Amino acid sequence: MTEIVKQQILAIRATAETNMFDAYAVQYIANREGFYELVVFIQANREEYIDFILRGGRS
Repeated sequence: MTEIVKQQILAIRATAETNMFDAYAVQYIANREGFYELVVFIQANREEYIDFILRGGRS
């Protein structure tokens, strides 16, 4: 996961618009905000995305 993707996740979390476990809603917001890296990342790496949400990226 790149630093850009991490920052985009944190930016969406800061909006408090959706539950971050609702990956589809996160992708919708990311697309709306122009965070295309995050949209693609979630599509290709859903488990890693969920791990980041649960553990902040720690394994």
